Amino acid sequence: MTGPGGSPRAPAPPAANLFRAMQLDVFTLIPHAFSWMTEHRPLAAVLGSELDLRLWSYRDFTPLRAGQVDDEPYGGGAGMVLRVDVVHAALEAVYSGDWSDRRVVALTPQGRPLDQELVEQLAAEERLTLLSARSEGFDERVAHHLATDAVSIGPYVLSGGELPAMVVLDAVARRLPGALREESGTVESFSAALHGGLEYPHFTRPPEFRGWRVPDVLLSGDHGRIEEWRREQSRARSSGGGLVGAR
Repeated sequence: MTGPGGSPRAPAPPAANLFRAMQLDVFTLIPHAFSWMTEHRPLAAVLGSELDLRLWSYRDFTPLRAGQVDDEPYGGGAGMVLRVDVVHAALEAVYSGDWSDRRVVALTPQGRPLDQELVEQLAAEERLTLLSARSEGFDERVAHHLATDAVSIGPYVLSGGELPAMVVLDAVARRLPGALREESGTVESFSAALHGGLEYPHFTRPPEFRGWRVPDVLLSGDHGRIEEWRREQSRARSSGGGLVGAR
């Protein structure tokens, strides 16, 4: 499917399912960059049932000539800044002038660090909007007046907001019902089952490779010992330690 102006858009769910699907909108300069995500888990598993994903291009709504969306920063400096009037025009058009019922997240290095607690909050929303930019980012008025939240995926700078938007999209989608096998999302890093700590190490076949052995306890068949070992490993990792008690 495509959005306005021919921009690629993820398929909307059947009308009968709309009442229970999260509607997640991504505003971006590169809608097609997200296409691959719709073909793979966890996103593909929830599209059309738990998630109504829509991809919108700022250029389709800009009030400026020739598809202009950004401009040079006041005061000088390198790079271009995504204009506040362009972002406002896009939101106005898509939401018919009212997006007060949505959580609108501007993706910026100056935002709140993304963690699992925030992911869980976002995954609980019925309507969620992600705003991405490129080059020098947004006009500051976007974060202050158009968005409800500013979120960062880490203390580093990328060329644009598409990758941060994908990170948030993937993290949120995998928390929706049906995205993963139930047990897969219950015990993992930062989960309540591990008290917010890191997940224990995993091993699989072969049991020995080039002299590197799988911990004997995992081959013992003693589920009580295995569970105790896993808890110990999780605690050690969470406190900054490495693999302990491997045998």
